[in-house]
Parts: sequence; C-alpha cells; structure tokens
Amino acid sequence: MSHTRAILAFCLSGLVVSLGFPSSPANTHSTGGTTDAYTASPIFDELAERAGLKFRHFNGMTGKLFLPEVMGAGAALFDFDNDGDLDVFLVQGSALEASDQLARTPFPWRELGEPRGRLFRNDLAVTKDGSRSLHFTDVTDKSGIVANRYGMGVAVGDINNDGWPDLYLTNLGSNQMYLNKGDGAFVDVTRKTGTDDPRWSTSAVFFDYDRDGWLDLMVVNYADFSVANSPTCYAATSAKDYCTPRAFRAPGNRLFHNKGDGTFEDVTIAAGVDKEFGHGLGVVAADFDGDGWIDIYVANDGDPNQLWMNQRDGTFKNEALLAGAALNRNGQAEAGMGVDAGDFDGNGTEDIFVTHLMDETNTLYMNLGKAIFEDRTREAGLGLPGRRFTGFGTLFFDFDNDGWLDLLVANGAVQLLPDLISKGDPYPLGQPNQLFHNTGKGGFVEVGDQAGAAFQLSEVSRGAAFGDIDNDGDTDVLVTNNSGPARLFMNQVGNRNHWLGLRLVGKNVNRDMLGARVEIVITKNNVLWRRARTDGSYLSANDPRVLVGLGSAVKVDAVRVHWPDGRTEEWKDPSVDRYTTWREGAAPQKK
Repeated sequence: MSHTRAILAFCLSGLVVSLGFPSSPANTHSTGGTTDAYTASPIFDELAERAGLKFRHFNGMTGKLFLPEVMGAGAALFDFDNDGDLDVFLVQGSALEASDQLARTPFPWRELGEPRGRLFRNDLAVTKDGSRSLHFTDVTDKSGIVANRYGMGVAVGDINNDGWPDLYLTNLGSNQMYLNKGDGAFVDVTRKTGTDDPRWSTSAVFFDYDRDGWLDLMVVNYADFSVANSPTCYAATSAKDYCTPRAFRAPGNRLFHNKGDGTFEDVTIAAGVDKEFGHGLGVVAADFDGDGWIDIYVANDGDPNQLWMNQRDGTFKNEALLAGAALNRNGQAEAGMGVDAGDFDGNGTEDIFVTHLMDETNTLYMNLGKAIFEDRTREAGLGLPGRRFTGFGTLFFDFDNDGWLDLLVANGAVQLLPDLISKGDPYPLGQPNQLFHNTGKGGFVEVGDQAGAAFQLSEVSRGAAFGDIDNDGDTDVLVTNNSGPARLFMNQVGNRNHWLGLRLVGKNVNRDMLGARVEIVITKNNVLWRRARTDGSYLSANDPRVLVGLGSAVKVDAVRVHWPDGRTEEWKDPSVDRYTTWREGAAPQKK
C-alpha cells in the first residue's frame, strides 16, 4: 500500500480526578547527589478528559500530503483571569484549501461550528486539608478570541504592563495579537499594534531586548508554502511522502520593538536579524553570555541554528558558528524543531537543548561560559535515545524537585513510517514521548517506563507547555497531538521533595519580569540558577512563575533576583514549600 493510500484508506473505513515524592538525601551541586526514588510510583497521571480538557486537533488532511498538516500545533499555560491558577489555550488547525469540506477529510471535523483555538478556564478547588479538585471550563465563546485560521503556535506576555497576560497567535498566514481586557475577554489588536506577519509563522517569544521595560516580540518563520506551490515529494522508497522544508524558500524571521504606546515597530532590518535565513521552528530568549542583556537562539530545520547575541545598542549579531551552537559536533546542520535553555549542569550558565528528526540525535549544547558551547549529547547519554524518534516540544524542568533539571521530549514523525503503514495505521506517524532524569553527574537516563501509562502511547505529539497546574509545588505538562487529543500529565511525585516558588512582579514595567535570573543559595556551596520566562519548547508558552526543587533541604540561606534592568535584590531565609509573590522593590508577600 502506498503512503498516500494508507491515509486515504481511512476515508473508506470511517472513524472507527484526585490530585507528592519520597524524601531523598540532600542534593548539592557540589557533590552531585541524586535520587531515583521516583521509580516507586508513576511519575505522571494523564487527566485531560477527566478534568474537562476536551480538545482534539484538526489538521485538515486531505491525502495530498501538504507539509503544514504535520507541523502543528502548540498550547499555552497562563493565568488569563489572575485568579492564581493556570488556564489553558490550545491552538487549532483548519482546512488548507477553500474547497475542502471539513467532514470529508480522512479525519473529519465532526463538532458543531468551525475548528478554532480554545480557551479553557482552570476552576481549581482546594480544600482546607490541601486536597485538590481540577476542572476546566471552555470559555472560548465568552473570551472574544476568534482563532479560526490555520493555527500553529502561541506566545504569552503582558504587552501593555497592565498586569493581564496577552496572547500572540502564529498561523499559516496572518498572525493575531489579542489584548487581555481584564474582564475575561480579549480584543484583537493585531492591526493597531502593527504585529502581523502574513507568512508561515511558527514559534514566537516575548522578551525585553533593550531593557526599556516593555516586552518586544520575535516571530520565527518556517517556509514559503502555499497550496499552489507545493510540489509532489517522495520517500526513499519512491512512495509519495511529505516534503522536507528544503522544498520551500526560507522566509526569514521578524523582530518587533514595543514602543510603549500600544504599538510595535518592525526593527528586523535595523536590528540586523535580517542577515541570516533558515527554516525556523523554535526560539528561546536568554542571557547566554551573562552580560545582563537578553540574546536569542533560533532552532532551524535543516539549516544552521542562529545565536543572535545582543550588542546592547539595539542590534544583534549571529555568533552561532563561532560559539559552537550552529551545528552538531560533526559539523552538520540538523533538523531543529523544539528548543530550550536552562542550567542543566549547575554551573550558572544557560545551556541549550534542541530536538531533531529521527536518525539524528537531539543535541545538548553545554555552555562553557561567555556563550561558548560544546556538543555534549553523547557524553550526557542523549545520543542513541534521540535517534529513534522525531522530537518537538521539550523543556528543562525538574520533575522530581531534586534540584537538577530534567528533560521531556514530545515525539511524532513528519514522514510516513513504513512499519506503521504495514500495520494499516491510518495516520502512520505515531511515536511515544520520552522523559529523561538528570543524574546530577553531567548526564541523563531515560525513565519513560516510570512516567505513566500515557507515555507508552504512540501519538503524533508536537507542542508541550509546562507549569504547576494544580499549585501543589511540582511541574505538570500539557502535550498537544497533531490530529489527536490533548494530554494533561499531572505530576504525582515532585512535591514529595521540598521546593520554592516565586511569582515575580515588575513595578509598572515588564510585569512578569520575563528574563529575570533567580539565584537560589541553599548553602554557600549549593547554588541553583533559574530564570523567569514563558518561552521554550515548540509553538508553546509556559508558566511564568519560577519553581525550584530543593531536594530534602528544608531551609534556604537566601534568594537573589537579578532584575532585567541590572539591579539585584536579596531575600534572606525565604519561605519554602509555598509560592511567594515578590514585587520589585518591595518585601516578598507569602501566599
């Protein structure tokens, strides 16, 4: 059976919650102590449908093998109503051709109305004894968000510093900026803000590159695709298959500067980020050289990655090749999909992890200091496991709160898998997701067998958003599946270790303090570094709060926040095992 017929055959057959981690020895970065006690119970419990998060992605597939069908979509975890818990936005696809009938595709749209992105309000209930009941309510119709285009990704940031998080939606075609009005509703301000991009945009990131207190916006673009210019492509077997991005011109990315008056200025050329092109899919903004200014890293699909170093004068320079972060250790460009930055080895610098196509490895770039990187994929034990699958959404996060950043990779192929075709799979792209535990000794071990039953499923996973959805002190994960259901992985083990949570609030400017670096001094010989951010992963946005695992430590000497404008504040003897709101220039308030 041909690749195309495997999908089209589906048309003929038709479409066939109580919400922590055993105590472990103190984990100090000076000794590299770790724990494997998480093997005592499943790490995650999948609760999406039970919690009311009912959503299925629609990719508009017709059997013509258009590349956008297999690339979406993303999700966001953000507190849109400021009630203290994380709500959910899920990006939706659509039909690619105007003549397509939604009910006549291989995976028909059977719901009322047209496909559109959905906003779910988190109605978390917590009793006096601490037990939690998680439930989501679909509030899309009341929200004013009309996300009915061919959606790809989402970014979250407070663009007007009013304390209410706003949304930027990337699409195949014109993008959308939605301003949060603070009353449960959003208004489309795309034209007013001047932030549209009519091309195929994928990931985007809000960050303050010039330290003026207003969040700027970087939009990554993938390929110059249209239905009219889409060629017929073939696999090595000579069967028809999805094209690689090489079949399309790379369109270049776009940088918007927030003017602070409700509008943005396109500074792509002025800032110098127009000088390099690539088929961009992932983006992350972090201070890679420790100079206090935010830089940009772009993961490109089949092209050298870009490391845009902030020149502190409103311009950027791509130094990826010289820095050792453009290619893998063999000097090869890889198929970059998702990306994140975090301090996995505890040396105080931002390392980079990029997910890739199967038969390549996912790549771990260790930051040796001053934005000089070394490919340590093989040494970290991530080489062979990554070759088996195609990775997309990912993040450095501490699932067991032992103080070391772990990794999750959301997997799903982009070219039809012969073994699944031979089994009659109607959508032969499914692969299982992966979870890696940081050993604290410079490496990772795969622990998917302990991650829970849903990690044994083969699905076409794409976006992944990370955050503490039930406010119990550990990180949960929302994963999207192309042409499949959303999955909500609730962490069952992390809060059995101690933790510290911070919500950083800016004084009038950059209200979520995105880009702030947090220094957690457990003892003078045990210091952790984290940053406030919503970026990372693939097409998705994450919890802006800073959640730090402490292992068995019940006391922290001090926490220092290095604010984006260069100032530093310290809080001695901070509270642990709770979230604290830290307002810029004021004493922290316990919550």
